[in-house]
Amino acid sequence: MAKVAREQWSSKLGFILAAAGSAVGLGNIWKFPYVAGENGGAAFILLYLLCIAIIAMPVLVAEILIGRTTQRNPVGAFKQLSGKPFWVAVGGMGILAGFMILSFYAVVSGWSLGYIVEAIAGKFYDFNEIGSSGAHFTNLTQSVVWNVGYFAAFMALTMLIVYYGVQNGIERGSKIMMPLLFILLIILMIRGLTLDGAERGIDFLFNPDWSVITGKTVLVALGQAFFTLSLGMGAMLTYGSYMSKKDNIPISALDIIILDTLVALISGVVIFTAVFATGENPNVGPGLIFHTLPIVFTKMPGGIFFAVLFFILLSIAALTSAISLLEVVVAYFVDDKNWSRHKAVIVFGFFTFLLGIPSALSFNVLADFKIFGLTFFGLMDYISSNILLPLGGLFISIFVGWVWGFNKAVPNLKQGAEKLFDNYPWMLTLWKIFIRYFAPVLIFLVLLNALGLI
Repeated sequence: MAKVAREQWSSKLGFILAAAGSAVGLGNIWKFPYVAGENGGAAFILLYLLCIAIIAMPVLVAEILIGRTTQRNPVGAFKQLSGKPFWVAVGGMGILAGFMILSFYAVVSGWSLGYIVEAIAGKFYDFNEIGSSGAHFTNLTQSVVWNVGYFAAFMALTMLIVYYGVQNGIERGSKIMMPLLFILLIILMIRGLTLDGAERGIDFLFNPDWSVITGKTVLVALGQAFFTLSLGMGAMLTYGSYMSKKDNIPISALDIIILDTLVALISGVVIFTAVFATGENPNVGPGLIFHTLPIVFTKMPGGIFFAVLFFILLSIAALTSAISLLEVVVAYFVDDKNWSRHKAVIVFGFFTFLLGIPSALSFNVLADFKIFGLTFFGLMDYISSNILLPLGGLFISIFVGWVWGFNKAVPNLKQGAEKLFDNYPWMLTLWKIFIRYFAPVLIFLVLLNALGLI
């Protein structure tokens, strides 16, 4: 049987929206605004942007470059460029990370789907303080049917989009979901800015407080810059493998970073203008979305309407990330095992769902089941986020800077970007320095910090 021609994006815009969708996830909507507010506001944001330039941008370019050069998945790409078992294993580690992350990420994403229904049903009107809202969330997650049911629904949506392929599924879905995400964000931001007391939220997020900037803050900024762009797990490599040789990789990477950062900053405005205007506490950590915001929305005029919009927004952000995670696994079996896309999606979507069930049950029947002191959900999160992703990013930077080498990498990088490097040759020099020296050292610090060793 002849091998089917490999799919490609139909346009540069399709790639950028899909890749930005991969980068934009739950962390942008919740984690970035909260971390920024707690670590010096505008001071942290400037530090974060510096870290993006030094660590995230060079690695993003390198990861996309490996994919476009080889037109392969992570395993196939390293096999083609090196052939050494170690580097093939590095590619396999990226696929494993994507598989593991999706298994628990889809559980949390299911909560956002569930909260669309909760908002429509008017359940938020039952809350008058954080305690009742938090208790309601705990009761929901303790329900096996609710937790597993919405997890299954979210996985089904993810599988459906990936099932239809790169152009008809991922690209078409991203072209609809990403503009919709921005429209919803703008509507919610305008609503937040028009609330009495909104200026306190703006001050919390954007007023620079240099006094809180410490060595630890720098590590937090480094980690946020690395994790926000889905680096180290093969998603950007896989998406890059569907690119045309005519596309400009550095400009595409910059576009992805700009969109990702815009979503994070606008989300901060949305959340903190509303939180401060209603007199709630912004310093509640992970509970901000599911504990605090339901109370915030009930205090806002027309709040339930905006609550529905917010949780639709959250679900879209989660979905655009989830499809990239499943695509990493699917691409490997399509490329290297010659499976049909439909078979790969059904088989590994189902396996991901099976692996995710213990994570969904970690909030109810398996809550007391601990491995190394962690629930199954916590263990999946720890291994993938704290170990596999930083290691993946570290090895990608080492591979491009020291193993593949610039003599081979640079000619491929220049394809589609000839004018850019002719006009600004210093950009190429900076990229070489950052990918060879700065990125490996800084990502190693991210790894040590994630493991709690510094």
